[in-house]
Amino acid sequence: MNDSRQTEYDVAIAGAGPAGSSLAIRLACRDLRVLLVEQKKFPREKLCGEFISPECLAHLDELGIAPVIAAACGTEINQTVFYARGGRSVTVPSAWFNGNGQPALGLSRAELDLTLMNRAKEAGVDVREETTVSGLLNEHESVHGVVLKRKDGSNERCRSALSVDATGRTRALARFVKNHKRPQATHVAFKTHLKNTEIESGTCEIYSYRGGYGGCNMVEDGLANVCFIIQTEDARRFGRDPERAFRERLMSNSRAMKTLGKSSAVKPWLAVPIDRYGRGQLTPAFGLFSVGDAAAFIDPFTGSGILLALESSKVATDAIESYFAESRNFLKLQTDYSQTYSCTIDSRLRFSSVMRAFAYSPILAGMLVTALRVSPILSRSFARATRS
Repeated sequence: MNDSRQTEYDVAIAGAGPAGSSLAIRLACRDLRVLLVEQKKFPREKLCGEFISPECLAHLDELGIAPVIAAACGTEINQTVFYARGGRSVTVPSAWFNGNGQPALGLSRAELDLTLMNRAKEAGVDVREETTVSGLLNEHESVHGVVLKRKDGSNERCRSALSVDATGRTRALARFVKNHKRPQATHVAFKTHLKNTEIESGTCEIYSYRGGYGGCNMVEDGLANVCFIIQTEDARRFGRDPERAFRERLMSNSRAMKTLGKSSAVKPWLAVPIDRYGRGQLTPAFGLFSVGDAAAFIDPFTGSGILLALESSKVATDAIESYFAESRNFLKLQTDYSQTYSCTIDSRLRFSSVMRAFAYSPILAGMLVTALRVSPILSRSFARATRS
């Protein structure tokens, strides 16, 4: 069944994660007609460290969901402790990231994303769940909307002045752009929720081991979220078995063995390939731009992935509002978005790329932890360098 209806919007957004939904909310609150397309039915599990940095709280307040998030029974996180393979550690207080001294929050993406989506609906966004963007509407080498495929197999053409890729690392809209090539994955990430961990209250733990690192913190319902990264060749060697990778690679860190050795998974393991870090294309095509992980993927050990998603959507909102208020000049929108994005985010991406070499090497990680232990000033400087 085909439905030839053609619907008009100011902005069409693909992906209802923190970047896509927060952008939709902000734009709708500025009286723009917004379409938000999501492939899944919410709530749904999502591979993520599920660490909401203290700086996120101001964004959530602006979006009108801070009270709902506060009532969601997440876990306050007062510190993050980084463990070298042999057990040496350095502690980073959450208060270092926020002038108000607020703690971070451990909350599942299922809960966070559902709250954001519901707020988008309240704000007047046209939200389409269980719907896939199956193509782009192109005219004169410019994107003018999206083609949707519904769960029942029917199609819909939705025109929009601007289209946004908020589909995360998959960059689902970018793949429709001519000459787009996706690189080979170098690492694989795994995630699940655990019971019976021995993690300290109010603590997020990060574990270094050969070829990767992992992290664990409590979320809601007395469960802990564990998320870890290994090299692609290791994933193949383990038969792509996340439980085996968990036991043989993550548990090679002595602290991880102590904290998680008696734990067991209570939800199915999720896995995603990681094919890049750092900046992607902010504007893959004329009329199309990216936010969140589709724009840039920051190393999970920074604990700032959700923060970056919220920040990039705010930067995009200002650029889009100017676009509609002024000349509707996409070249100016590109320039405004790129310049503000670079000033806000690029320095932390560069710093994280350097730190990645230490995170993936037990020897280098041990040396860095030792150095940071003896200098709280240096530790704080390193922590702040992962932020704006």
